[in-house]
Order: sequence, then C-alpha cells, then structure tokens
Amino acid sequence: MTTANPRIDDTAVAALQNALAAEHAAIWCYALAVAFLSGADATRAREDEEAHRELRSQVEETLTQLGAPAVSAQPAYATPGPVTDSESAARVAVVAETDALAAWCSVLERTRDRALRQAALDTMGAGTLRCARWRLAVGEPPAIPVFPGRS
Repeated sequence: MTTANPRIDDTAVAALQNALAAEHAAIWCYALAVAFLSGADATRAREDEEAHRELRSQVEETLTQLGAPAVSAQPAYATPGPVTDSESAARVAVVAETDALAAWCSVLERTRDRALRQAALDTMGAGTLRCARWRLAVGEPPAIPVFPGRS
C-alpha cells in the first residue's frame, strides 16, 4: 500500500491498525467493567470508555483518509482473569489502558509524521493519567511507570 503522505508509510499504518485494535479492546473492557462498578468508579469507567470511543473514531477516520480499511472489533476479548467484582473490574481497566499505551507508543515509534507523532504523544499523556487512576484504585505501584507504554 502506498499512501499519499510518504511520512505515513506502511509501518505507520500497521501501527495505527494495532492502536485501533487496542481501542476496540479497551471499549469492550470498559463495557464489561462498568457492570461491576458503582458510584464514582462507574462514572469514571463510562468517561474512560467514551474517551476510547472518540479515539477509535479518530483512528478510523485517519485510516480512511490514508486509504486503509480499518480493522474490525472482535466479538469478545480475553481478560487476565474472571471479572466478578469491582476490584477485578478495575484490574481489567488497568490492562486495557496498559495495552492501549503500548499500542500508542508503537505509533509514536513508527512514524516520522509530525502530526501523527503529536497525536500519539497526546493520547499517551491522557492514557497515562487514566491508567494511573485505575492503578491507584487497585493498589498497583507505581501509579505511573517510568516509561508508560513499555513493559
């Protein structure tokens, strides 16, 4: 595939596709988690899910502009363990955010396009804050890793 913007090559498009897949998974995880959360945690989960929906729409639009068909969401995603209560639901949110951060870090590393790099960096900043709130909720230190998006 050859894009109109030579700074967004096939490698960058593949990274965007992976970010889109991570956004699909995050939305699914939050929809699951909110069923087990209440009060402020449920409100936060809904807000975080909406943030991922907005990101998904932006990535799909970008891929369309680049002439690349967007990857589809899966019907379901694996969780690190059963989700049965508020703590396990919050842990799923941590995993969703961690996975999304890794995907956006990959976008940042795989493009030379300034606008796309800035978008990935902005997304990582917002995602790091979301992830930190959930990590604090489950008592998983550090709240913010030294290099968010990297294992």
